[in-house]
Parts: sequence; structure tokens; C-alpha cells
Amino acid sequence: MHDVVAVVGAGTMGTGIAQVAALAGHPVLLLDAVPGAADRAVSGIRERVKTLVARGKIDADPEALDLTAVDSAAALAPAGLVIEAIVEDLAVKRRLFADLEAAVGPECVLASNTSSLSPTAIAAGLEHPERVLGLHFFNPVPRMRLVELIAGADTSPELADWTAALVERWGKTVVRAAATPGFIVNRIARPYYAEAWRVYEERAAAPETIDAVLNGAGGFPMGPFALMDLIGHDVNEAVTRSVWTAFAQDPRFAPSPAQRALVEAGRLGRKSGRGVYAYGEDARPPAATPAAPRPAPAGEVTDNDADDLRPLLTRAEVDVRGGELSNGTVVLPSGALLVRSNGEMATELVEDHGRAVIVVDRTLDDATATAIAVAPCDGCPEEALDEAIGLLQAAGLAVHVIDDTPGLIVTRTVAMLVNLAVDALQQGIATAADIDTAMRLGAGHPLGPLAWGDRWGAETVDEIVSILQEVYGDPRYRPAPLLRRRALTETPLTGAE
Repeated sequence: MHDVVAVVGAGTMGTGIAQVAALAGHPVLLLDAVPGAADRAVSGIRERVKTLVARGKIDADPEALDLTAVDSAAALAPAGLVIEAIVEDLAVKRRLFADLEAAVGPECVLASNTSSLSPTAIAAGLEHPERVLGLHFFNPVPRMRLVELIAGADTSPELADWTAALVERWGKTVVRAAATPGFIVNRIARPYYAEAWRVYEERAAAPETIDAVLNGAGGFPMGPFALMDLIGHDVNEAVTRSVWTAFAQDPRFAPSPAQRALVEAGRLGRKSGRGVYAYGEDARPPAATPAAPRPAPAGEVTDNDADDLRPLLTRAEVDVRGGELSNGTVVLPSGALLVRSNGEMATELVEDHGRAVIVVDRTLDDATATAIAVAPCDGCPEEALDEAIGLLQAAGLAVHVIDDTPGLIVTRTVAMLVNLAVDALQQGIATAADIDTAMRLGAGHPLGPLAWGDRWGAETVDEIVSILQEVYGDPRYRPAPLLRRRALTETPLTGAE
């Protein structure tokens, strides 16, 4: 194989890939259909590398980088690997790959940086489809470690292995994915946005509250609305719509009408100055407003074997005695119950317990969470809600009171992420290890969904998803068959190959 790497497309992704390959020591050829774009990209890469060197981020000589702008596919003949990073249009990519096949040597690997198109479809009609594969880098390429490698139906396993080893030498982590819509990350990540939109559309919580809870309780580095504003709603909605269309409009991937309205209004996020939030010199995204301080409950708090809530009670340092009134609940001095979310609404639970109920959301880690959402039942006495807020504030948590909605915020979001991850695992999209790695490195999730499912337990996740399906009557929430099986057999999801 030749050391020369060629990149077609001098946009954000293409220049990022070219920069990474050049810093790894490869001679890099850069081609773009727009006259002058490749030359500007080469200059831009050198300037960015100079800045990184000046900041002490890397040790490199910007002028020694072997970067060359070329103006035709024929000039890519010396390449051993060509990575295409052009528009996501199957017909355009097919024409390009036909040109590339005619220009390069017989051993050259042809890769597409596609985020959704099948390498099998891209390679259709080529004389040597065995050398075509997908290499999905993530933006920004120099900083993001993950690369999804997607083999087409005819891709040579040896060439796939060679390409994976090469990209790993660039400092990337390669995961293998089957050639299905969305691959790993763009398929499994959809509920992170979809459940936020549904909670918002039901007016159960404001966007800033949803973001704050998923950050402070769920451990996600950025809330979904702030993240969509950063990505661009046009881009995010297009990916959702593409996956939804590719899966024959499966409700699990359905786009949000509210997000579509933002796109149609030109409110695309940071790049347009306004999305869910406003941006600009004088604009400040609204901060979530947690509940005002309340005193810790002065009376007796009873713990009825509430394993799910015990870590929070321990943090609160409130005197708690054991009781036998209702297994798994906490009885406040007013007589109201605190219950950890299993998907049911607080108002539904009133009938089961015969008293006011306040549901407490789940977290990534009760010991380190900084925020939490609670939902009181309809007609909940103010005294009871004050006690619940005071108890959780005594545990050092910012408490966000939201409307009574199934699965609150973290509970429903994580359960759906786990459910889609298990579905992908069952369909052989990737291994359990690659799924969790992809979601941590590619989507920035604090824990892989399958590992998170094991932390909560497959039985708990199955119960949450099943309750959501029952409440909404929506096949979007149907449990993956493998999740149900693992729940019944108590088998770890991370071991369910």
C-alpha cells in the first residue's frame, strides 16, 4: 500500500481529515470541485497547526507538512487511500467513485466519510466494489477520537482490517458497524433529542430545565437543546429524517414537528443567531431556575426498603427510620410518598398507594449528581411538595419541579437509549463493546448505553419502556425483544453478543 492519502472535499470534514493524516506523516493530496477551495484549505490547515503549536497542544512543523492541493481526480493516482468527504448525495458519490476507480491504482482503498449512506450502494456499478468502505469521522475531526468503519456487502475483510489499523495509527478509535441506516451513533442517539422534544411538546418542562437535568442528573456534558443549537437544527433534523425515512418511517425515529418548525423559520441555532435559545453579544441562553430553598423535613421520614432512593437519603443526612408501609417508597412527615421513577406518572400511583405521590427522576450516579427532577401528582398538597424539595435539597441537589409526565427526563431518555442500543445489538449492527465505545466517544455520553442498562438492570429498563408504551400507546416505545429476554433471564446486556 502507498503512504499517500487523498481527500476529496475541502469542507470542514475534509480539511479535518487531511490535517489528521498530514500530522500522522502522510503525504496528503486534497481535491475539491470548487476552484481555489483546496488551496485555501491547505493554507488553513497550516495556520491551524501553527496555532496549535504556539499553544503547546502539538509538536509539529506546519511548513513541513506534505499537503498538496490538486485539481483533478487523475492527480490522485499515487494514493493508497482516498477518503471522500463531499455532499451526502448517493448519485453524486457514485459518479465520484467511478472517476476515482479509473484514476487510482488497483490496490487503493476507496472510503466514504458518509454519515448515513451504505457503502454497498455507493460501490454499486464499480468493477472492484471490494475496495470500497465507509469511514465515518466525527466533527471536529482533529479532536474527536471516534471513527466508524462500515464494510459494504463486497468489502474485502483484509482491506477493512488494513484501513482500521491505519486510522488507529492516526490516534483514532475505530469501531465496526454494519451498513445500516445511521450506523451506530446516528441510529442510537436519536432518543436523546426525541425524548427532549416530547417532554417539551407536552409542556412538562422548559428546554433550559430539560438541559439542566440531563446535565446535572444524567451526566451528559451538554443538554439536548443546547447541543442541537450547536450542531444546527437543519443538520440534526435532516439526520433524524434520513434515519426515519430509511427505516420506513419507524416511529422510533420520527422527527419532531417542533424542530421542523424551527428549521422552516430559519432558527437553526448558533450559526443563525437563534435556535431554541438566542445567541449574540447581548443574548444569553436562559438559565434553568430550580426550586427555591426549602427546609429539610422536620418530622419523621420513613424508608420502606427504598433501595433506589437510599443513596440520596444518605446524602441528605436526615434521620430516617425503617418501615413496612409500601415497599420501595419513602414516607414524608405529611404522609405523602416519594417514589423513584419506573415510568409511571405520579397521578397514576396515587390510586395504588392511596396518598399523594411525588416521583423522583433517576440519575447517572446518585452520589455525584448535582440536580434532579421531581414530578408531583395532580392535586399534591403544597406541604408535601415542600418536604420533598427540602429533603432533596438537603442532599445538595438543585431540584427541578416539572409537570407529571411518564418517565420524567433522565429515566425515559436513558431507557430509550438503552432500548435502541439493545435493538442494534440484536440486529448485529455492532458488538456490545463497540456500541458503548461509539456512544461515549462519538456522542459524548457519560456511559455506554448497554453499561448503563446493566447499572439499572435490564428488568428495570424493560419495565420503564413497557410503561411508556402502555401510557402513550405508541410503537415508538416498544421494547426490543432481546431486552425482554435479558430482563427475564437477568443476563447482562454488555455480555449479550
